[in-house]
Amino acid sequence: MPGRRSAVVRGRGPAAERDFAYGAAVGLLGDRLFGDPRRGHPVAAFGRAAKAVERTLWRDHRGWGALHTAVCAGGAAGIAALAARGVRDHRTASVALTAAATWAVVGGTSLGREARAIGAALAAGDVERARERLPHLCGRDPQALDGQQIARAVVESVAENTSDAVVGALVWGAVAGVPGLAGFRAVNTLDAMVGHLSPRYRRFGWASARLDDAVGWPGARLTAVLAGALAGGVDGDPRAALRAVRRDAGRHPSPNAGPVEASFAGALGVRLGGTLAYGGRVEHRPVLNGEGRPVEVADIERAVRLSRRVTGAALAVCVAGRFGFGAIRRTPGAIRRTTSAGRTTSAGKGRG
Repeated sequence: MPGRRSAVVRGRGPAAERDFAYGAAVGLLGDRLFGDPRRGHPVAAFGRAAKAVERTLWRDHRGWGALHTAVCAGGAAGIAALAARGVRDHRTASVALTAAATWAVVGGTSLGREARAIGAALAAGDVERARERLPHLCGRDPQALDGQQIARAVVESVAENTSDAVVGALVWGAVAGVPGLAGFRAVNTLDAMVGHLSPRYRRFGWASARLDDAVGWPGARLTAVLAGALAGGVDGDPRAALRAVRRDAGRHPSPNAGPVEASFAGALGVRLGGTLAYGGRVEHRPVLNGEGRPVEVADIERAVRLSRRVTGAALAVCVAGRFGFGAIRRTPGAIRRTTSAGRTTSAGKGRG
C-alpha cells in the first residue's frame, strides 16, 4: 500500500513543521499587505454564529455559559481540524490552509492602521476625530478622555492587542496548527462578546473570560519578553521593561494585559494605567512604570513599530519551537528503531 506508507512517513517527518512555517509566514505577509478583509471576514461570521447560539442557550448561569463556550470554540476548532485533516497529505493545500487561517485570525495591520489614524488626528489637533475612531480600537468611553488620555489608551491597546491579535494566535498555531489558530481566535472573540462584567454576562460570560485568560497566558508572556528584548529598536530601554514587568504586572486586574502593558510601558519609557472608563463604568487601575513620563502622541508610532518588531520575532520563536518540539518528539522513535536494527543485525551474525 504505497499511499498509506507515504502518509505514515510524512506524518513522522518534519513536513507538518514546514507547512506551519511557510503558511504562517505567508499569512502574516498577507495581513501586512492587505489587512483585514472589509467584507466576509471569517471572524465576523463566527461572531454572528456565536450570537445565534447565545440566543438559544442564554441563561443567567455559569453552566449555560460554559456550554455556549464549548459549542462555539469547540465547533470552530473542530471544523478547522477537519479541514486540516483533509489536506494533511497535500503539501501545497496544507500550506495554503495554514496561510489562510493565519491571515484570517491575526490583525496586526488593522491594529497599526487604526492606531496611526488616531495618532494623525491627535497630531492635527482634531481631538473629536480621534474620539470618533477610538471605539474601533478599544471599548473605552472616548467622551471622557482628553488628547493625552486618548494617546495613552491607544498605546495600551496596541500593547494588549499585539498579544491578543497576533502573538497568542501564532503560539497556538505552533502548538496545534490550524485548529490552534482557529480555536484561539474563537475564544478571544467570545471573551470580547460575552466576557465582560455587564449584568447580562456576569455569569454567562464567566467561562469564556476564564478560558481566554488561560489560552492567552503563553502569548502574553512571550509578548512581554520580546517587547523588552526589542526595546532598543525604538529607542527604548530593555532593563526598564524588565523592571516594570517585575514591579507592576501583577498589580493589573488582567493576568495577561498586565505583563504586556507593563513591558511596553518600560520599553517605551512611558507611564500607563490609571483611571479609565468603560461604558459609564469607571476603573482605577494601577500605574505601570510609574517612573516613566506621560504618553505623547509620538509614542503611538513608537508603539506600532515595537508591535511589528514583536510580531516578526514571535513568528521566528514559534517556528523554531515547532521544529524543536517535532525533533524531540521524533527522537525516541529513532532511537528505538536504531536499537532494534542493531539487535537484528547482531542476531543475524550469530545465526551465521
